[in-house]
Amino acid sequence: MLDVNALPNDIDGLKRLVIEHHTAAQAKDIELREQRAVIEHLRFQLAKLRRARFGQSSEQLEGAGQLPMTFEELRAAVAEAERQAQAATGVSAEKPPKGKPVRRKKLPEHFERIPQVINPQVCTCPDCGGELKKLGKDEAEILEVKTVTFKVTKVIRPKQRCVKCATIVQAPAPSRPIPKSFAGASLLALILTWKYGFHVPLYRQCQIFAHAGLRLSRTTLMQWVAASSELLAPLVAALATYVLSASNINADDTPFRVLAPGTGKTKRGHMWTYVRDGTTWGSTDPPAVWYQYSPTWHGKHPLKHLARFTGKLQVDGYAGFEAMFIPSSPGEAARAQEISCWAHARRPFFELYKAVKSPLAKEALERIGALYQIEDYIRGCSPEVRRASRQKYAMPLLNALHTWMVETVSQLDNKSTLAGAFNYSLNRWEALCRYTGDGRLEIDNTVAERSIRGMGIGRRNFLFFGSDSGGERADDQ
Repeated sequence: MLDVNALPNDIDGLKRLVIEHHTAAQAKDIELREQRAVIEHLRFQLAKLRRARFGQSSEQLEGAGQLPMTFEELRAAVAEAERQAQAATGVSAEKPPKGKPVRRKKLPEHFERIPQVINPQVCTCPDCGGELKKLGKDEAEILEVKTVTFKVTKVIRPKQRCVKCATIVQAPAPSRPIPKSFAGASLLALILTWKYGFHVPLYRQCQIFAHAGLRLSRTTLMQWVAASSELLAPLVAALATYVLSASNINADDTPFRVLAPGTGKTKRGHMWTYVRDGTTWGSTDPPAVWYQYSPTWHGKHPLKHLARFTGKLQVDGYAGFEAMFIPSSPGEAARAQEISCWAHARRPFFELYKAVKSPLAKEALERIGALYQIEDYIRGCSPEVRRASRQKYAMPLLNALHTWMVETVSQLDNKSTLAGAFNYSLNRWEALCRYTGDGRLEIDNTVAERSIRGMGIGRRNFLFFGSDSGGERADDQ
C-alpha cells in the first residue's frame, strides 16, 4: 500500500521519487526480459533434448519446403494410397483378387542352386494301375543359408634334390597378407568388413567363430586388424591423393569415445570425413571418401589433413577450418574458398519451430525450403544448367531472404535463441550464397554427413576405441 503521508511535499522531492521509481521499473523490465530469454532458452533446450532422446531424427516438416521424397519413399506413399483406396472399396490389400497370380520376387541368379528332385513314390497310377508317362514339372525355390564355415588351404611344396651336386630345388612359398600368420586374405577381409562395414565388435566375432568351431582370442583379431591397417596404408594414401585432387570437397567430423590409458576413463577423439562426389551434376569420376582420426578436436588436425588441398571446401561453422579461408600473407590467395551449408543454417530454425512453434522460425523454414525446391528440379543436370538456374531463380529468393532476416533480427533481443539462429546465417551469408556461382557445388553439406552416418551405428555397438591407435586403424578401413 502506498502511504500518501510519507510522500514529500516539495516538488524536488517528488521528482527524485519519480526518477527512483522509474529507474527501478526499468531495472525490473530488464530483469524480466532476461528471465524470459532464459526461460525461452531453457524451454528450447528441453524440447531439443526430448526430441533427441525420444523424437524422430528426421528434420522433415510439412509446409516448410522440404526436399522431395526419394523414389523409395514415393513408392511407399503410392502403396499406402493404394491400400487406403482398396480398403475404401472393400478389397483387401493383403489378399489380392482371386485369379491373379502372386508374382514373387526372384532370388539372385548368382546364388548356388542345388536341385532336389522329388519323384512320386509309385510307378503306376494309384487309381487304375495304368502306366505313368512324363507330363511336366513344377518348380519352386526355397532360400537357405550357410552358417560361417572355414576351409584350410594346405600348402604342399615338394622338394627335389640334384643327384650330381645335391642342390635342393623347391618352389617358393606363396606370400601371406600377414607374415608368419595363418590368417588368409578372405578371413581378414571378413573380419574387417564385419567390424567396419557392419559394425560387429571383435568380441562378438570371436563368439561367432567359436560357434562355427574356431576359437580365436580378441587379442589375435586386434593384431590382425592392426597388421591389415599397415597392409592397406598405400591404398589409403592413394585414396587421399584422389580425394584431395578434386576441385571441391565436403568435410565434416563426428566424435568418438576413446579409452584414456591409465585413467580407467574415456576421452573424446574425432573422426574426420572428406568426400569427393560429383554424381549430382553428372561427373563420371567415381565418388570417394577419405577418413582421418584425430585424438582432439583442435583445428590443427583438419589443417594437416588438407595441407595438399586447394579448391572449394564445403563445411559447417566449425572455427577450426577458418585458417583455410584466410590468406597467410597479404597479396596471396587463401588455401581454400569457404562454402557454407544451408542445412546447418536451417537446423536452428527447425529446432525452434519444433520446440516452441515460433512463427518466424516457420517462415524462415518456408523461405529456405523454396531454395531446396529449385535444387530438386536441377538435380542431375550439367554444371552449366545448375549455375544458370540458380542465378535466375535462387538469387532473387536469397536477396529477399537476406532483406527479411536483417529487418527481423533488428527487432529481436540479441540474447534470444531466435536471434542467434538469424545471426548464424547472416554472419555466413556470403559463403552461404557461393553455391549459386558454381554448378558443381551443393546447397548443403549433407553428403559429408551421410558418409559418417554409419559410424554412429558402430559407436553404439562398440562404445569406444581402445586407444588412439585404434581410431587411426579405423580410418584406414
